[in-house]
Amino acid sequence: MVDYLAEQLSDRGFQCELMPCGQSANGEGADIAKPDGNGNKVNLLATLGTGPGGLVLAGHTDTVPMNPELWSVDPLRMTERDGKLYGLGSTDMKGFFALILQAIDELDVTALKQPLIVLATADEETSMSGARELAKAGRPKARYAVIGEPTGMRPIHAHKGVMMETIRLEGRSGHSSDPSLGINAMEAMHDVIGELLVVRREFQDRYRNPAFTINHPTMNLGCIHGGDNPNRICGRCELEFDIRLMPGMDIDETRLIIGNRLRPVADRWGVQFDLAPLFPGVPAFEGPADGALALMAEQLTGHRAESVAFGTEAPFLQQLGMETIVLGPGDIDQAHQPDEYLALDRVRPCVDVLKELIGKYCLQ
Repeated sequence: MVDYLAEQLSDRGFQCELMPCGQSANGEGADIAKPDGNGNKVNLLATLGTGPGGLVLAGHTDTVPMNPELWSVDPLRMTERDGKLYGLGSTDMKGFFALILQAIDELDVTALKQPLIVLATADEETSMSGARELAKAGRPKARYAVIGEPTGMRPIHAHKGVMMETIRLEGRSGHSSDPSLGINAMEAMHDVIGELLVVRREFQDRYRNPAFTINHPTMNLGCIHGGDNPNRICGRCELEFDIRLMPGMDIDETRLIIGNRLRPVADRWGVQFDLAPLFPGVPAFEGPADGALALMAEQLTGHRAESVAFGTEAPFLQQLGMETIVLGPGDIDQAHQPDEYLALDRVRPCVDVLKELIGKYCLQ
């Protein structure tokens, strides 16, 4: 994917750079994608033109896993049918790169006054390691950034963040006929969950944002495991949960608050307590709804800038000092499922908007 994009953009005059960003979050795939020769995933930074401003058009090159037997078409080949383009990543979000190339081909990009940067990142669906590597490196530099995630061509200026955590309690097993022989980690977890739900309610009271349909943070208790036999005192119990963070909630601070509230409960039970992240987490994102880019996108699309519940790489590009929005042609309800498609009637409107944005921020 990266090699193909680099070839296409190089043919159009872009200077292409590959930035290694480590293996995927689960350590797999290194034998499939080796664009840097060492089994590392890479970002592609393709730049045309120079200057202090400019525009970044960004997307990610990975997809979620697939089950080919559930598809009515070959997921690895584009199939046009009934006014739709079917294929893995057509909406989320490889189709966006094709539309970028089309927009470039319809413009005279030899006369750029500010740089146009096409950014293709790795591992967005798992660890967001590509975007994290960019933030760490302080690149790319531009004034504006558009991420082509599927938004139905509605400009998005804010979204929730996400953190996924695990709580592990270690008690002491023993024969169930005499509870004094052990410390039941499952019963201790019952009280831990009770306190966790109190903390959830406090977060929801503290953080409210009317820009979101669900205007408060959510906490989902997703799975729990403990014990090994009905006649044995449960010696170990583990809970996994996620939090959808509102803008203004810091991941590390939120984890610290939770740990400080739950540790005394564990101490009362005499169990060992551990709270740890399942992945680094994605910050919430909020850009100015009245910023220049958001207003321009509203004018071009006819839609007001909105918020969404799903996460993107936007906070990492925002950290680089760019006004950032999320704006793409697909619909999120087509993502992550068999027979993913991009409707043909979304193609031309997206290309036209991209041409206008490139014209405004790179040509004028």
